[in-house]
Amino acid sequence: MLPAEDPPRVYEIRIAGHPSTEEALALQDPIQRLLCPDPDHAPPCEVPWSFTVAGDGPDDDSTALVLGVYASAGQAAQVAARVRALAGGTRSVAVSEGDAGEWGELVEQYRFERGLRSERSGPGQ
Repeated sequence: MLPAEDPPRVYEIRIAGHPSTEEALALQDPIQRLLCPDPDHAPPCEVPWSFTVAGDGPDDDSTALVLGVYASAGQAAQVAARVRALAGGTRSVAVSEGDAGEWGELVEQYRFERGLRSERSGPGQ
């Protein structure tokens, strides 16, 4: 019997080494097209995602584009591999577990699109 896929959680895919925030943000559109070639598709999204930028290291001389995804570990690894291929080896791409509190919109998008109740919902909500 095959093992069940692990439940979805937040992962961060960090695309590092950009000299400026503008250069990091320039990767958003190509990654968005990679993840969602048809922006008008019917929900749910296979993998909910969102972007932010962050300092890239202890001295923060460079910027990382951070792609947040709400997915299983396997799905997150697959998305990271696709992003790595898109970056063409010119940027470091790493995946790690993220903080669900910082990416709450991804969790809510997943639950909403699948018709699940929010954990914050009480009886009758």
